[in-house]
Amino acid sequence: MTRAELVNSIRNKQSYLCIGLDPDLGRLPKSLLDYEDPIFEFNRAIIEATHPYCVAYKPNLAFYEAQGTKGWESLERTLAIIPPEIFVIADAKRGDIGNTSRLYANAFFERLNCDAVTVAPYMGEDSVRPFLGFPGKWVIILALTSNQGAYDFQTLKLEESGKVYQRVIEKSRQWGSPEQIMYVVGATKPDELAEIRSTIPDHFLLIPGVGAQGGNLKNISEAGFNDHCGILVNSSRSILYASVGEDFAAAAAEEAGKMQSEMALLLKSNTQLVPTS
Repeated sequence: MTRAELVNSIRNKQSYLCIGLDPDLGRLPKSLLDYEDPIFEFNRAIIEATHPYCVAYKPNLAFYEAQGTKGWESLERTLAIIPPEIFVIADAKRGDIGNTSRLYANAFFERLNCDAVTVAPYMGEDSVRPFLGFPGKWVIILALTSNQGAYDFQTLKLEESGKVYQRVIEKSRQWGSPEQIMYVVGATKPDELAEIRSTIPDHFLLIPGVGAQGGNLKNISEAGFNDHCGILVNSSRSILYASVGEDFAAAAAEEAGKMQSEMALLLKSNTQLVPTS
């Protein structure tokens, strides 16, 4: 999916909601466990209920890889039923070099046909560049995450100037264009988010941490918006597990609908993305 197509999807739906497809077998309704593929059945119900409200889905690979071969089958079946106009992010956090990165890129972009994949930039340019050779595909680079451990390395001050996450952004933005590269910036860091937006005004930002992790949608939207939105806000647990009962899909739709409604108001107030007539 191109940048223009993604922006158009945001405009049409008046939403920049990304829903994490993180199916935890221990939290699924008991009735689903009778199915041969409970992860797929859960995802199917969630997608059917929530797709009118979101512009992206983000399956976290750990929830599938932990189930071995069956988990990969669940993932492939899930990806096959996501509507084609919705942006798909493989939350894989890969980060290796040479042939290994090329094979990861082939797996996510060619075999699974995802639109984007998250990568860890710690090994530098040659760990990211193999992902950049696929037209219409995106690399989402971890910059400043929302977890407590982010302070271990990402915010350390460098001797010459700035912090580690700032150097990551300044260096990696040279590897590709805003048509290819996004950045992960945690929703629990709105002050840093505003500073990052001033550094990279044109790039899309993927912002996890709204909902269960405590990020405030209004604060992070106003800090991260550019004229054409420029952000995808991810919510996983607060939507997926809005109910643990048999009404889980309806509850997920209600929660996603609330977020979309709030997003529509924020878009109207802060960007140029007015709905098409």
